[in-house]
Amino acid sequence: MGLFMPLCVGAGNSGLARAKSIPSHTYSCEVVTLWYRPPDVLLGATDYSSELDIWSAGCIFVEMLQGQPLFPGVSGALEQLQKIWTILGVPSEGTWPGLSKLPNYKPERIVSSRPQRLRMFCDRLGRVPGAEDLASRMLKTFPRERVSAQDALVHNFFSLLPAQLHQLPDAQSLFTVPGLQQVLVKYQNDQLPFGVTSNTCC
Repeated sequence: MGLFMPLCVGAGNSGLARAKSIPSHTYSCEVVTLWYRPPDVLLGATDYSSELDIWSAGCIFVEMLQGQPLFPGVSGALEQLQKIWTILGVPSEGTWPGLSKLPNYKPERIVSSRPQRLRMFCDRLGRVPGAEDLASRMLKTFPRERVSAQDALVHNFFSLLPAQLHQLPDAQSLFTVPGLQQVLVKYQNDQLPFGVTSNTCC
């Protein structure tokens, strides 16, 4: 999943990310940079798997489209959570089973808010076909509801990408796939804000 975003935008010189069965491990809850840290980790969860990467990739995906971070917290976990709740709404045990058992869950410190459309905060998501839907599937507060890497890679957002990308060997650059550079040029000519230039993809 760590290679998911380079595939999204053609900005990385790496092979295609594949969805694999990744076992769950226990980690420190400080494992991810604050802006890209999912709410489960912010709430103290230490037992997680690829859902963490899906959230982080979703944050980066939106940031690359919009040109600015979606959840730019600066003061710590509490502020970061509030930025997430402001956009995605405050979860409950009904929408997130086990929420109240997380170590840092303190409902008295949460300001209630309803979920909003992502395009209300990131207008460019509404200009790119499939972008808002993909981002919304990646940025689910309940980890188990986040889209898998395998399903994300076949989302309509990627429909213009050559099918050969899905059979690319691990060691082979994605830029060797015939037709990929033409797709990137199309994105560039349509002024989709991927930050990809002809110098990047050649």
